[in-house]
Amino acid sequence: MKPAEYRRMYEAEEAQWWYAGQRAIAAALLEPALEATNVMGPPRLLDAGCGTGFNLLALGPLGRATGVDLAPEAIAFCRERGVRAVRASLPALPFPDATFSAVTSFDVIYHAWVSDDRAAVAEMARVVRTGGLVLVRVPALKMLWGAHDVEVQSRHRYTRGELRALLEGCGLRVERATYCNSLLFPLLLARRTLDRLLGRAGSDVGFLPVPLEWAFARALRTEAALIRAGFSFPLGASVVAVARK
Repeated sequence: MKPAEYRRMYEAEEAQWWYAGQRAIAAALLEPALEATNVMGPPRLLDAGCGTGFNLLALGPLGRATGVDLAPEAIAFCRERGVRAVRASLPALPFPDATFSAVTSFDVIYHAWVSDDRAAVAEMARVVRTGGLVLVRVPALKMLWGAHDVEVQSRHRYTRGELRALLEGCGLRVERATYCNSLLFPLLLARRTLDRLLGRAGSDVGFLPVPLEWAFARALRTEAALIRAGFSFPLGASVVAVARK
């Protein structure tokens, strides 16, 4: 991403509605799957493409979390947060085979600098133990392409079928795959359509007026509760899947 985007991410990801809501959705998928995993001792977790590091703090209660990111700006922010992170490329993770109980990747493999998403997922599969988990979230649906995608240097927006095929092609068994950020989908589609018509440029990362922050966060928390109960959404602005090796 552009260096300025890391500063925006660092300032927003602890509390902003999208980040907080997406963490709730990821937890709704990861926690039950991890509980069903036979692990000796505390789980070792890897966040592949950890950005500025707040997800490592969120993963902390589940096990010993480590992050990797290619951008020096991201690693600097991780050090500022006091979380473990090393600089590395996703297609060349600096860990032995079968090191981790679970590997997460939140909105990473869609970036332009990840030229081979299959190689990146294959590396995640390599470093996770047999019976361990890989959770991947990516932006969904080409119809939502907009100024934010350009600003954060996106390469692709995925369908659920594409993400499932990508994971299965790397030898993983998909246990859950669902769209998310679904309840707000009509608003997001309208916003992206208007942005294209008006030629708006720039990132979507930032805080909304307090009532909207509360309402949008509540929508994503509702989605998280439904996903934890077993419901999968047929449409949404993101798509997330959890798979087992």
